[in-house]
Amino acid sequence: MKLSILEGEYSVLKRSPTEEIPSWVFHSNFYSISKTDEELSIVCESKYLKEEQVVEGSWRILKVEGPLDFSLTGILSALAAPLAEAKISIFAISTFDTDYLMVKQEFLADAIEVLKKSKIEIKCI
Repeated sequence: MKLSILEGEYSVLKRSPTEEIPSWVFHSNFYSISKTDEELSIVCESKYLKEEQVVEGSWRILKVEGPLDFSLTGILSALAAPLAEAKISIFAISTFDTDYLMVKQEFLADAIEVLKKSKIEIKCI
């Protein structure tokens, strides 16, 4: 399995599910939007943030090089388990083609070391 580290720092925003998606989100090189009855969650580059009430910042993104077949199992588990054992929390996002793991900037170097020990190749892009 190969991972790449996306450039930039990212944030997770929580908004009311009735709020519209702010147009500035779409300027981010990577963004993810999820809506439920309880919330609207947005992941985007921190540099595009406007004044927000609920934000969790300083995240970096590790991308699993894909595309991944839907029949593959245990991808996130293989990444999350060693990080959990090392007490590094993650925020996971999946798309049609691949998976993304977010780790706090302050734990990025530790996360890289843990994953390399698990025989996972990591490159910066």
